[in-house]
Amino acid sequence: MSRKPLALSLSIAMAVSALGTAHAGELVGPGVISTGLQETSAAVSPDGHTLYFMRSDFAEKDDTILVSHERNGHWSTPEVVPFSGQWHDSEPAMSPDGKRLYFVSNRPPHDGDAPVTAEMNGQHFAGSHLWYVEQQADGRWGQPVHVDGAHNDGAMIYNPSVAANGDVYFSAHRADSGKLYQIYVARRTDKGYAAPERVDLGDIDHNRMDPGVDPQQRFIVYAGNEGDSLGSADLYIAFRDTNGHWSKPVHLGGDVNSPSLENAPSLGPHFGELYVSSSREEEVHFPKKADTISSLQARLQAPLNGSRNLWLFDISDVLKAHGIDH
Repeated sequence: MSRKPLALSLSIAMAVSALGTAHAGELVGPGVISTGLQETSAAVSPDGHTLYFMRSDFAEKDDTILVSHERNGHWSTPEVVPFSGQWHDSEPAMSPDGKRLYFVSNRPPHDGDAPVTAEMNGQHFAGSHLWYVEQQADGRWGQPVHVDGAHNDGAMIYNPSVAANGDVYFSAHRADSGKLYQIYVARRTDKGYAAPERVDLGDIDHNRMDPGVDPQQRFIVYAGNEGDSLGSADLYIAFRDTNGHWSKPVHLGGDVNSPSLENAPSLGPHFGELYVSSSREEEVHFPKKADTISSLQARLQAPLNGSRNLWLFDISDVLKAHGIDH
């Protein structure tokens, strides 16, 4: 990778080597960003020095968007962004120019509305609509703006990803999704966003979620299981031809996938950077070194305890093999 902004620290390097399939990845901000809690959905500023992400409880019923800044090679203690902390806010996504930060939330869409709820298989839960904040002249984010449109139908829009022309890709369960989730795109027009179109990645018997789209829409990375997943969900890549058709999805090789859950991929600002949420954990060998209560608590509360953490991988070789070199 041309730039390695996220150096491993603490004793994580030893833990990573024990994972085998993860040794080429970098754990993002071990102990600071990646912790014993759930961290997903990295959104990185164009200069690579500011990282937005989601931290949640294990049941993922309480999601909050945080931000951390890289200074002198280290990530700052994360803080709750000013527009989050009251609602079920999740899955931040940076526009390629860095001027908008999209996210989804169950907050009331307009003044006087009720919070958004969703229903599936008889279960009711916090729903989600699409929102964004826009960068102001002083560099701060403005007030959240609700993105009206049919993409909010059903209140199950997840993991937005924004192309350079403003098109928004996302995963959702909609009328044409079948029994599972599929990936959609809402095209940006002069009058707002057009009705979502399902991205044709093959038959809808496979679950597909969490798109991370190339700004020029040449390829898309997503989480799912096309029948050859190593775990409950792996990451796949599909390429778009000049006629707008998508290739058959390819299972990402190398160290990106593991027998653990991988999801919520997003592209970094530099060529080949792929941020991933993974629940891969440190392997425990028995008999282990005898734990004290202090060592046990420290280990169980640290990254690589089976919670989801943020990782950074390099997929530049995969892109170059398909004629993409920048």
